[in-house]
Amino acid sequence: MEVIRNFPDSELVANLRNGKKMDESIKTIYRSYFDSLSWYVMNNSGSRQDAEDIFQEVVVNFIDVVQKDKFRGESSIKTFLYSLNRFTWLNELKKRGRSLKREEKYEHEQDRVELDTSELMTEREEKATLTNLVAKLGQTCQKILILFYYENLSMKEILAVTDYDNEQVVRNKKYKCLKQLEKMINERPALKKILKNLLHG
Repeated sequence: MEVIRNFPDSELVANLRNGKKMDESIKTIYRSYFDSLSWYVMNNSGSRQDAEDIFQEVVVNFIDVVQKDKFRGESSIKTFLYSLNRFTWLNELKKRGRSLKREEKYEHEQDRVELDTSELMTEREEKATLTNLVAKLGQTCQKILILFYYENLSMKEILAVTDYDNEQVVRNKKYKCLKQLEKMINERPALKKILKNLLHG
């Protein structure tokens, strides 16, 4: 029959520091502290498995602290393990919270990407048709409309790369170009809505 012996704090620390009687020392920690530490985890949104995983991590960290001579014995092993257990579990909960938010954000973004991709493909087809029509307007109109609607340049920026006298002249020319374009697509109902948006842009 195995004789169960629990080491006092000082002997337990000495064993862990020197690497002696490790199995017995770890069993002592388990018998003495597992129930109270696991209770904390399970009463704070954790499962039995969570409690066991956290306890194992706490024991490994405690042994590491002792062997690096960072455990000064200023508190009891019980107090130290309880604090370490609490910190480790709360940190795990934070990670899970961030992970859940990331997953929710990712799923939301995936939905958004699918929608955007669908809209973009339709928009590209419409733009390709418009571009072909714009090309028939002549180089001047083509340049102004592409710079404004595709390159998103302001009237001031367009003025800088054209030979017009002022922004108002550029604006008037843009409007005339759009009116010409409107005539060309009158027979294309699907594109009327796009042009209407452009005219009011």
